[in-house]
Amino acid sequence: MTPTRPSPRSADTGRHARPSGTGRAVAVLVLVALAALIPVLGPSPALHGTGEAEAPGTGGIGLLRTVLFAALSVPLGELFVNRLARSLPGAPPDRPRSWSPGANAAAFVAALGLASVVATGNLVPGGIAEIDIGGLYESRDGKLALLEVDAFLVAGLCAVSRRPGTQVWPLAAVVVAEALRAHPTTEDGPLVGSGLTLVHLTCASLWVGGLPYALRVLRVWRGAAAGAALLGLYARVAAVLLAAVTATGVCSSLRRMPADTILDQVTDTAYGRVLLAKVILVAAVAALALWARIRLGRAADPLSARSPARGEVVALGAVVAVSGLLTALPVPIRW
Repeated sequence: MTPTRPSPRSADTGRHARPSGTGRAVAVLVLVALAALIPVLGPSPALHGTGEAEAPGTGGIGLLRTVLFAALSVPLGELFVNRLARSLPGAPPDRPRSWSPGANAAAFVAALGLASVVATGNLVPGGIAEIDIGGLYESRDGKLALLEVDAFLVAGLCAVSRRPGTQVWPLAAVVVAEALRAHPTTEDGPLVGSGLTLVHLTCASLWVGGLPYALRVLRVWRGAAAGAALLGLYARVAAVLLAAVTATGVCSSLRRMPADTILDQVTDTAYGRVLLAKVILVAAVAALALWARIRLGRAADPLSARSPARGEVVALGAVVAVSGLLTALPVPIRW
């Protein structure tokens, strides 16, 4: 079912209708992209003028982490939305084809690439001979990298099995490994930081992966009454996920950039600049989500909320890309 569009002129007033929802969503995204352009281009522009040195392979590592985060969100989002759909009375049993096998395969390759970097002392390997596979078992980061590789392999096998829901367990192991990896034991209060990252990454993955799958389900259901109910249920849960992502993101940022130094570090450090770009993008996503929620409640056809929701999907993709770059940049110094 395609969203209803306003007619060129209103029969009652003769006034021109407002631009379509898609056009306005595109306009918002263009403005957001312009605001975040420099940090998103990569580590070099973000590091320019900060006095910080670019670590070898930062761009490639950022790309691999972007693929890993995006691929992680796909199966988690599918499992999440399928659970919501099963809770709706009278929901059609039809579902779109799962993207989980392909996503887990992509994540497996990305995890292998990241493990090869860890195996060469966090340097980009120049060849297979430089990769010390055995050395991965001798370090904490190496063991976590191997855990992620194995977990995505198991998740991929679960995705093509008769019980695809079992992939939630290896995917949960990936989330835990990422939370531990992001906060080494030398950090002040590493368990607190890992806990914040665990909640942040889980909620973000459900949000990022759930929305595109929910839109795909609506397309398969082709205007069934349960479609609007599913979109409304997802919107309510997504509001909670957004609140959790925001709260944990703020707390994590304050742990790395104390409140009295944030204003300086968001402009003078690469990490701060990209973090600012991420904040702008998340604010745009929240605005699009609110717009979709309002249209869902007021429009004659609730499914017309899909227009801003599609724009939200694009903006969420940009957030994932910025997040991948953020993990590859040097952590700011606590002044």
